[in-house]
Amino acid sequence: MTTGSPWFRATNEPEPEPIPADPYGAPSPYQEPAPAPAPYPYTEQAYQEPGQPYQDPAQAYQEPTRTYGEPTQAYQEPEPVYEASYATTYDAPRETPREDAYTPPYEPYEAPETPEAPRPSPRPSSDDTTVLEAVEPLPGPGRAERRRAAKGGGRGKSRRGGPPATTAGTPTAEPAAPLSRVEARRAARAAKDSVGVIASRAVGELFITFGVVMLLFVTYQLWWTNILAGQETDRAKEQIEDTWAKDDADKDDSKPGAFEPGEGFAIMYIPKLDVVVPVAEGINKAKVLDKGMVGHYAEGKLKTAMPSDKQGNFAVAGHRNTHGEPFRYINRLQPGDPIVVETRNAYYTYEMASILPQTAPSNVSVIEPVPKGSGFTGPGRFITLTTCTPEFTSTYRMIVWGKLVEERPRSEGKPKALVG
Repeated sequence: MTTGSPWFRATNEPEPEPIPADPYGAPSPYQEPAPAPAPYPYTEQAYQEPGQPYQDPAQAYQEPTRTYGEPTQAYQEPEPVYEASYATTYDAPRETPREDAYTPPYEPYEAPETPEAPRPSPRPSSDDTTVLEAVEPLPGPGRAERRRAAKGGGRGKSRRGGPPATTAGTPTAEPAAPLSRVEARRAARAAKDSVGVIASRAVGELFITFGVVMLLFVTYQLWWTNILAGQETDRAKEQIEDTWAKDDADKDDSKPGAFEPGEGFAIMYIPKLDVVVPVAEGINKAKVLDKGMVGHYAEGKLKTAMPSDKQGNFAVAGHRNTHGEPFRYINRLQPGDPIVVETRNAYYTYEMASILPQTAPSNVSVIEPVPKGSGFTGPGRFITLTTCTPEFTSTYRMIVWGKLVEERPRSEGKPKALVG
């Protein structure tokens, strides 16, 4: 063994190399770690205000002992604040503010003042219009500024070059800059109505005019023609009666061609309808029917008998609407109702026998000597009244037939049908 060597290491073993220390300061694994320092004794103490004498923590806080006394009175139900059946509003509970709560001072509300806009004053312009501008207008722009305004470069600026002024957050209307001649012409052309507007106005005026004309025409047909026809029939009756008074009472009216077309020769009475109308020769619309008279079928194939004939059918026609409308209510006649025809020499009384409510205008068999559909089986002395139907149209014809029951000379007076 080598002198000075430990007893457990052989003399021939080399010395172990020391382990280098950790460059970051970590302890060597072969060094005993230093003992940890003893913990600092900590005692829980109650908080004390600075400057106060020391107090034992055990006696710092004690729970106060509460004592409860007996209630002085029995519990009572609180009275209701309001009744649901009569309450109209509900008051929500309000919290009582704390004494130290901040209450802002009361300040009455004042509405902000609105600046008064400058009153416009009319100023006549060069194009005979009225331009509105402020009471105190700014000086007019120069020639250069007017050119810029005409080109569109200075539209958003004021006359003095700055932005429009505002007062209390409200923009003030800037007076419009005067337009150049070119712009004035363009504005005048733009203000003119377009072709479509002019055309629509023209069409509307035409429709209004057409409606007014139609209204006047209807008024003329339904009202004024009756007035004119009434005047015509009055004159025709007077003329017939004057003729009867002047001419010879023995004149024979039954001969063919005794009367000219449109000449009145008789007067028809329908007492039930309060109708008194002259009877003229022929059924010409303009000369007879439109004048309010009743026309006698006496032309060509439609020639019928006269009341004085001993046998035949005396057929007449009249308007049902407009132009006097003498046959408007013949549909109300009943069998037995009298129809009287007065001529120069006699009264001929017929009794209504039957009616045909509707037939074609081409049905001429209804005015034959023995009319078809009338119920007459043999020759006799008949009367036939024809008119248009339905009302205000001429689509069909209405036919009323009657049979002679009395022929009375005028010298003997009026028949019972007219006297009664």
